[in-house]
Order: sequence, then C-alpha cells, then structure tokens
Amino acid sequence: MTAAAAMTKKRYFFTVLILGSLTALGPFSIDMYLPGFPAIAKSLHTTTAQVSLSLSSFFIGLAAGQLLYGPLLDRFGRKKPLYIGLVVYLITSVGCYFCGDINSMIVLRFIQAIGACAAGVASMTMVRDIFPLDQNAKIFALLILILGASPMIAPTVGGYITAYWGWHLIFVVLGAMALCILLTVIFFLPESYKPNPNHSLKPGPIINSFLGVIKNPQFYTYAFAGAFSFASLFVYVSASPIVFMEIFKVSAKTYGWIFAGLSVGFIGASQVNNLLLKKYKSEQIIWVALTVQVITALVFLIGSYYGWYGIAGTIAITFVMLCCVGTLNPNASALSLAPFEHNAGTASSLLGAMQLGLGAMMTLGIGIFKSNSSVPMAGIMITTSVIGFLILFFGRKRIVNKVDVSEGGAVGMAH
Repeated sequence: MTAAAAMTKKRYFFTVLILGSLTALGPFSIDMYLPGFPAIAKSLHTTTAQVSLSLSSFFIGLAAGQLLYGPLLDRFGRKKPLYIGLVVYLITSVGCYFCGDINSMIVLRFIQAIGACAAGVASMTMVRDIFPLDQNAKIFALLILILGASPMIAPTVGGYITAYWGWHLIFVVLGAMALCILLTVIFFLPESYKPNPNHSLKPGPIINSFLGVIKNPQFYTYAFAGAFSFASLFVYVSASPIVFMEIFKVSAKTYGWIFAGLSVGFIGASQVNNLLLKKYKSEQIIWVALTVQVITALVFLIGSYYGWYGIAGTIAITFVMLCCVGTLNPNASALSLAPFEHNAGTASSLLGAMQLGLGAMMTLGIGIFKSNSSVPMAGIMITTSVIGFLILFFGRKRIVNKVDVSEGGAVGMAH
C-alpha cells in the first residue's frame, strides 16, 4: 500500500469518526443525565416527574431544530450553522451546571437541544456531500453503529458520575465533548458544500415544500403510523428513571446497566430487521411488529394496573416493546421516504420533526400524571400503539400508486 493510499484510508476513517461524534452528541445528551433524575430533583427541590419535563423540552428542541437547520445548511454551507449550534450547546451546558431551579433547567435543555440538533442534521447531510453515492449506505450504517453506542455507554457512565461526583459534572462532561467536537470540526473537517445565497429562507416556499410532502398518502400513512409507534421509545426513556429508581428503588449505577441492557432490544431488533427483509416485505414486517406492540402494551397496562409485575417482569415486557419499535421504525421510515427522489431532504427533515415532536408531546404525560406505578408509562404506550395501528389500517387504503422499497434500499413502483 502506498503512502498516499494509506493517508486516504486514514483520512476516511477520521472523517467518519468526526461525523459519528456529531451524530452521537444528541443521544449522549439524553442518555447520560437520565440516572441523575432523582439527584437533580432533590437538588432543585422538585419531583422526578418534573425533572422529566426537561427531557420533554429537549425532545421538542430537537424536533424544532430538524426544520430549522435544513434551509440554513443549504443557504450558508455546512460548517457555519454547525459552529453556531455547537457554541449554543456549550453555553447552555454551562447554564445547566449552574442551574438553580427546574424551570430554568427546562428552558436551558430546550435551547441546548437546538444546538445539539445542528450536529445531527449536519453530519447526515455531509455524508452525501463528502462520500460517493455508492458508499452512502455503508457510511450511514457506520454512523448508526456509533449512534447505538450511546444508550449502551452514556447511562452507565452517567450513573457512576452521579454516584461519585454529582449530577452537575454530567454537564461538564457533555460540554467538554462538545468543545472537543467543535475544535475537531474547525481544524479537521472540510467544508463540503458551497453556500448558496439563492436558496430561499422565506417561510412561504419552505412551508409549501413541507405541505407538498405531507399531502402524499404514502408519506402520511407510514410516517404517522411509525411516529406513534416510535413514541413508545420516548415514553420509555422519559418514564424509566421514575419506574426503576423511584418505584423499584434501584441505584443510579444499577439503572444505567438496566437501561443499557434494554437498549439491546431496540438496537438488536433493528439489525435483525435486515435479515427479515430478505424474506418479507417492509409492509408485512410493519403489520406484525405493530400488532405485537399493541398486544404487548395492552398486557403491560393490565399487569401494571393490577400490580402483577416486579422489576424482572417490567424489564421483560419493556424489552419486547422496544424490540417491536426497533423492528418497525426502519421499515416505516423507508416507506415514508420512498416516494421522494428530488426532495428527499425536505421529506427526511419533516419525518424527523414528526417523530421527535410527537414523542416529546407523549412524554409530557409522564410529568403530568403522578403515580407510584408504571400505569402512566403503560397507558401512554397503549394509546400511541393503538393510534399507530389505526392510522396504518385506514391510511393504506388511500395509497393508490405505492412506491415500494426492495431489498438493499432500491426503490421500485408497485401498483
């Protein structure tokens, strides 16, 4: 191997690593502070349920950022909006460290999410800019692999930080991560897209573009059905600190390990889905996964109401729920975006905003409904699952010319 070829390979690896770190910043910001919920509640003289509202506000900020950064990245290039987002994230991390009340925490986490979203959106966009088209699927798979490390590592690390040094240090670590990423982006990541001053930032054209996407029957059927199913994941993330640390009285460190173990269900199911697609169509997988999800959520609600489950039962049934979501989500996303060839970016940002926004709204219920059981968690899960099932049942009848996704992601017309 020549020195030039070795350098190219090294640069390739380093670029993927930078983009992966950008993609993982948002998930780390969510997962790392979850074990600190009880400690934050005690420090800020509030309840764990109220602290969960800071997670809801973070989700809302991520949803808003999805719609914000798409046009900005096209107008000003990739790096300038990314710089602004990372600086905003840094400033709000400092604010969270010094935060003295829960209302300030909720507002700061919303703004922090706006900053974090720049990293995620820019990284996904730059994959298309930097790498050849035939390598995009491979790069996205690598980014997802890095992304999957977040729920495996972050809550465990957050649990130990909370136990030994206190929850404030979590935001020091997150801020340090953002600073390292910012410096790496400035000095080592090239600008991959020339700014386009002709790209309109006026609300009218942007809104019309989004309306054109959402009116497509295939998009709104699979996007909304998938988003309501996906909301169960957000509900679990928001409610799990209450369920495991307050109801079952596990320590922050133990909670981190439970969260990491349950994440295997979601991540593993998404990988098993690739094997299922060799024998079954995406529509078939969605039907089975959503049906099982509805049944599991119903069993979870009934058992929670009557107090059937201890910690082992709750972990087991939550694991099945996350497997259903992990299997359904990639298929619903693929079918939602399949009709869009030229405005896939608009469709993708709208899909992301729908998933995050709906998930955020569902998590608000965790902070509102106060209970000493997992009934609120199970109740919201069954509600979102049933709504998703009904949207899929009735919506598919409106799809006239369906654009199918074949094995490997190729798109073909199926009438």
